[in-house]
Amino acid sequence: MMNWLAWIILGGLAGWVANMLTGNRSGIIRNVIIGIAGAVIGSWIMGALDSSQPLTFSLSTFLVAVGGAVVLLFVANFLSGRR
Repeated sequence: MMNWLAWIILGGLAGWVANMLTGNRSGIIRNVIIGIAGAVIGSWIMGALDSSQPLTFSLSTFLVAVGGAVVLLFVANFLSGRR
């Protein structure tokens, strides 16, 4: 149970940082969803680059989650027509 809570907190922080980097402003629930989805996307991208990343809590895991969330936000903004 605590592991899920930690991932939600990490996802929320990653989503918040990604929102700040891309200039988006949204609520905490959206931040958590974007951060968790970003972590999944980031780990997929790292896997495609043949970089094995263990699922541990570290700075590199956080940066991968933020990077994935930024990519997700750019794609979502492009599809919705926002800049």
